[in-house]
Amino acid sequence: MTKEIKTYLAYIESFLSEGRTPDEYADFRQKLMIRIEFYQHERLIHLIVTALFAVLTILSLVGALYYPPLWMLFALFLVLLIPYVFHYYFLENSVQKMYRIYYDCPTE
Repeated sequence: MTKEIKTYLAYIESFLSEGRTPDEYADFRQKLMIRIEFYQHERLIHLIVTALFAVLTILSLVGALYYPPLWMLFALFLVLLIPYVFHYYFLENSVQKMYRIYYDCPTE
């Protein structure tokens, strides 16, 4: 997904760097909004997964205080949580960037 978003953002940059007609901008804005909706769904799913892993990480930490073998489970959840947080951060910032492009794109 990261590669796809980076490729699409590069496409947006190249599209906007060239002079376009108002009809082309209108078509572009419509297609951009559809992509934003897809990425919003992806962002929501990753938010849920990230929150779930955060809760499981905290619960395993609390459990490890009472039952020491759970430290391995805590370490596993922590190792999985960190990449999820970075990926969600990338998704969030990319979608926000697309929103700014959508709002700044000429309508006429």
